[in-house]
Amino acid sequence: MRNPVLDIKDKPSPFQWLTLSLQHLFAMFGATVLVPILVDLSPAMALISSGIGTLAFLLITKFQVPAYLGSSFAFIIPLTTAHEIGGPGAAMIGSFIAGLVYGIVALIIKKAGFRWIMNILPPVVVGPVIIVIGLALAGTAVGMAMNNPASGEYSLLHFSAAIVTLAATILFSIFGKGMFGMVSILLGIIVGYLYSVIIGIVDFTGVREAAWIEMPDFIFPIVHYDISITSTLIFLMAPVAIVTISEHIGHQLVLGKVVGKNYIKDPGLHRSILGDGTATMISALIGGPPKTTYGENIGVLAITKVYSVYVLAGAAVFAILFGFIGKITALISSIPSPVMGGVSILLFGIIASSGLRLLVDSKVDFGNNRNLVISSVILVIGIGGAHIAIGNFELEGMALAAISGVVLNLILPGREKMADLDENESHNDDVA
Repeated sequence: MRNPVLDIKDKPSPFQWLTLSLQHLFAMFGATVLVPILVDLSPAMALISSGIGTLAFLLITKFQVPAYLGSSFAFIIPLTTAHEIGGPGAAMIGSFIAGLVYGIVALIIKKAGFRWIMNILPPVVVGPVIIVIGLALAGTAVGMAMNNPASGEYSLLHFSAAIVTLAATILFSIFGKGMFGMVSILLGIIVGYLYSVIIGIVDFTGVREAAWIEMPDFIFPIVHYDISITSTLIFLMAPVAIVTISEHIGHQLVLGKVVGKNYIKDPGLHRSILGDGTATMISALIGGPPKTTYGENIGVLAITKVYSVYVLAGAAVFAILFGFIGKITALISSIPSPVMGGVSILLFGIIASSGLRLLVDSKVDFGNNRNLVISSVILVIGIGGAHIAIGNFELEGMALAAISGVVLNLILPGREKMADLDENESHNDDVA
């Protein structure tokens, strides 16, 4: 995108800084607070950790990469499973492990380049795993949408709130112009919330009792839980982290197209991956979910042509401040489950569809039996919930599917090597 309104190092005026930063905050808000609600973590901590994580990312990438980091949907199932195994502490340890994987991969990329990871994680592996991430959550979304959270039984009244939320989100995403399209998730949740107020399924008790300034629910290691790293947590998180790293590379290529830079070369892919991993580790140390660069905010950059890292840093500061406002946190917590279920139906479907899109864009040939075998095994193992249990060790679902795909890709004959992306300057030249 040429002719930026504000380039990467340009400092906005105070009014521009305020409005443009709030715009980025709203773009990431709906998705970022949805993840902790689904995995039983604090929405306030998701906001605070996203702000701190984004600032850490900007620092590590030498303030050259204008990206915002929000909660990662890919880790919903692993976080839920870890939470069931050992409570919030296990979920945080698992998140920290995921961040460590990012750090290790960044170190290897620094020394050996990045083609090796693209060769073991080609689109024929990553695409089906992304589909699994979305479809494996389908039951959760539908259950939240249809059922009365108090009784756990089907309720047409509650389901109507999900339908209204879903319809509003779809309408805003399809017909919304400019920022209205970019914040369709947030607007859909607002419409669903207002409808829920009208039909009487919103409880404002928590909002009335909450203080304006309130200490969030920080979760610190040793203070709130004992540190215990198990093989189950490692195999639960590490495979998903490898897949999300592949997604991260895709985000960096898209972002590079938008701003006219080659981020694979400068500041280097190892720096952006390290920034992502550091943000995830910081988040885990204070009680937030794993982090990832957000496509929503890349979309805002493309629409506004404002690439200033000052604006992204401003959004991060606002997110941290919002996390300490008790009324806002209580208001988020008062959103009925059917409303979140309604928006989740679309979000989780989009995740699955993005995996399908990756396969289409990469022109994966399913007339080739090798590709057909790899994708088929990943899909059935992941969606079917297959698992391997040996004593206390268990490898299941998405992690087993990802590992199976990687192994099949490495051992089956006919594997194609990836092109040298860092030498391909067309990424910067093919966008007017």
